[in-house]
Amino acid sequence: MLQLYKQFLDETVDANGIVTDYQLKVPGPFNFAYDVVDAIAAAEPGRRAMHWCNEAGEARTFSFAELKEQSDRAASFFQSLGLGKGDPVMLILKRHYEFWFAILALHKIGAVAIPATNQLQVKDLTYRYQAADIKAVVCTGEGEIAAHVDEAASQTGQALIRVMVHGSRAGWLSFQNGLEKSLPFVRPTRDAAPGNEDMMLLYFTSGTTGMPKMVTHDFTYPIGHIPTARYWHRVDPDGLHLTVADTGWAKSAWGKIYGQWLMEAGVYVYDYDRFVPHALLKRLQDDRITTFCAPPTLYRFMIKEDLSRYDLSHLQHCTIAGEALNPEVYEQFLRATGLELKEGYGQTEMTLAVVTNYWMKTKPGSMGKPSPVYNIVLLDDAGREVDPGQSGEICIRIEPDTLPGMFRGYFRDPELTARVWHDGIYHTGDLAWQDEEGYLWFVGRADDIIKSSGYRIGPFEVESVLMEHPAVLECAITGVPDLDRGQVVKATIVLAKGYEPSEALKFELQTYVKTHTAPYKYPRVLEFVTELPKTISGKIRRVEIRQGKSTGPEAPETDD
Repeated sequence: MLQLYKQFLDETVDANGIVTDYQLKVPGPFNFAYDVVDAIAAAEPGRRAMHWCNEAGEARTFSFAELKEQSDRAASFFQSLGLGKGDPVMLILKRHYEFWFAILALHKIGAVAIPATNQLQVKDLTYRYQAADIKAVVCTGEGEIAAHVDEAASQTGQALIRVMVHGSRAGWLSFQNGLEKSLPFVRPTRDAAPGNEDMMLLYFTSGTTGMPKMVTHDFTYPIGHIPTARYWHRVDPDGLHLTVADTGWAKSAWGKIYGQWLMEAGVYVYDYDRFVPHALLKRLQDDRITTFCAPPTLYRFMIKEDLSRYDLSHLQHCTIAGEALNPEVYEQFLRATGLELKEGYGQTEMTLAVVTNYWMKTKPGSMGKPSPVYNIVLLDDAGREVDPGQSGEICIRIEPDTLPGMFRGYFRDPELTARVWHDGIYHTGDLAWQDEEGYLWFVGRADDIIKSSGYRIGPFEVESVLMEHPAVLECAITGVPDLDRGQVVKATIVLAKGYEPSEALKFELQTYVKTHTAPYKYPRVLEFVTELPKTISGKIRRVEIRQGKSTGPEAPETDD
């Protein structure tokens, strides 16, 4: 192994082999495609970089040498289309292996990669075209997304370069033909070559509280994910790591490329359209995945299966992120597999900021402790640090502001950037409290906090209690206006199979919350629905629930 990561990481290890501190560094000009992928390809051309498979039973394994070759071809093809440094290119490629060819190629020519989900509708695309001045789209031919790309371009009058993977369509170029006919790649030099501070990635956030923001990252961003893969995912250089994420979201960057390949580990890609718990568990078993990361929702569905039917003995380590973890999910998975779920927290704007690293004691329901990379403080509304046990906003002190992995600002929105990042402090908008051992416990988004009769109630703490009840499959807690109390707690609930809405069940759930947490937190209003409103990334849109856009038979409010 080359152990490339060592040139970007300073770590302190005690006599017992436990890492006590770690910090990141950028020793000089860095380009992930050249300095990691191509470097491994030169030293160990046959090392496994990625194993890909799909629902149809197709499978391919790619070495680092193959990734270098294919990304060089793609880079040359993009250059022939007139694409180069600073050009915004949207990638809508699901989990196709061509995504990795394309994104590495864009890094090589210095273009701005804009990963996007294939679930985008015409209105989503028109917003993105205009907001980011998209110059080219590399898109899957599967489904309706290519038609949406065309319709949005027609509406905006945008002269897009359009490249298709898996299919053909009038007005589109073939990605495969482009690779086959490409000339030998010539690496850009001088002003045409990207520098560390140039924009490498632009992510549109999921938009849980409003229009998606445009988060920009520079070419040092991949270095920020070394702790993600080394200390949290605990990847095995000779194993396979699976992070369940669509390539259109930042979670994919966390678990399907940068940190994993900096650690020289193999990435596992399962190319599917619809999550089926049995199918995913079969992949974990048959392909001998060694480390695994998924959002709590997936674990929630997986533990509903009979896990004893699957041989998961080769799984070494499991992590969880994307939303707060309900302790009940943790306990059930631990009982079934013997594996702890190590939680982590971050945002599209940064890398892993709060973490339960592999050597740390796990506290179910806690995110973990602040990463040594980030100087995290919990601040009240007046900007003062709160005491242990008190809720405060998760903030990061950043001086200087060149931390690898931290975003460079919101694209073309200096006002919004200044609103969340000023006086050397980045405000996440998320609330948490810290216990006496330094562990952080998620409370909720600041916008979602319920203020009732002088109490401040975080949605997650009530949701966690409700999720323990067998009748509840999913739930969302919001506040509704009340003349006497200011707000009261409302629970919007999706019931598990075998349960039907009723007054008796409503009373049972209210009583359950009253007896398992502080009584003032119980939901005075309950609504049973068939599904919760979510963003295209799967996050609950509480703003829509507050606006009355959920549907279902509502249960009336009751007295104390």
